Amino acid sequence: MLATSGELPLGAGWAYEFKWDGVRALADAAGGALRLAARSGADITVAYPELTPLGGLLDDALLDGEIVVLHGGRPSFALLAERMHVRNKARAAQLAVTRPVTYLVFDLLRLDGVDLMQKPYADRRALLESVLTDGPRWNLSPMFLDGPGTQRAAEENSLEGVVAKRLDSAYRPGVRSPDWIKIKMDLTGDFVIGGWRPGVRRIGGLLVGVPQPDGALRYCGRVGGGISASTENTLLSLLAPHVTDRSPFALLPREDARGAIWVDPVHVVEVKYGQRTPEGRLRFPRYLRLRPDKSPGEVADDA
Repeated sequence: MLATSGELPLGAGWAYEFKWDGVRALADAAGGALRLAARSGADITVAYPELTPLGGLLDDALLDGEIVVLHGGRPSFALLAERMHVRNKARAAQLAVTRPVTYLVFDLLRLDGVDLMQKPYADRRALLESVLTDGPRWNLSPMFLDGPGTQRAAEENSLEGVVAKRLDSAYRPGVRSPDWIKIKMDLTGDFVIGGWRPGVRRIGGLLVGVPQPDGALRYCGRVGGGISASTENTLLSLLAPHVTDRSPFALLPREDARGAIWVDPVHVVEVKYGQRTPEGRLRFPRYLRLRPDKSPGEVADDA
């Protein structure tokens, strides 16, 4: 189940959780074993061996939560990025010691063979709190009933934001529902890379957009800030195999197209920005991170 973006809702019918900057994962515990699945459905169990003991905590359960790497008490997506794509068991075991993750659990979808998804969130949460005990690498994500207080706490602790959930809401897998509302502290968005322009550095600016119904990208602007030398190397290694001679954008200003190197629109990035113009262009954009957990089809045009 996914959240929609919006303003903080108020009232007795809502509960509030922190929005964690990590990787969403379902944890399926059965018979002492554990399987971790990403939002895409991909099996990511091998990447996080330190979570394996969670499989023996509950006889049969399906948990929803966020995998994070905590640094100074706060999630660091940059540190987590070193873990996300590791599929070598020996390397994953090494990183589990030097850069361990924590699984922050916020929902219970099945228990002892009983599907709980149609139960109200308040009931699922109460049951989760009764059966899950904190472990060495997993914790119950806190839940609050004071929305403004939760938002202030998120701001004071430099967290990504808040997720508000209706107490009577069922769990609707795969649905982006208004029963869950995410409130981010910064104005950010996900965009698809359609190319880049060289500048003083090899990447002077990423050309980004959002998919339209016909498959072409609607151009949203050029993103040059926030790209470090190491990030530039990572981006070039990812984009090079997808270079093409055809622009994926429906329409592009001539000055932005000049000297551009086009790529197939397969990689998603998160960008921080001040606001958007009436044409949907980003003002003061700054690169934040790659979103390998998100497909281009999941990027929506919010302009």
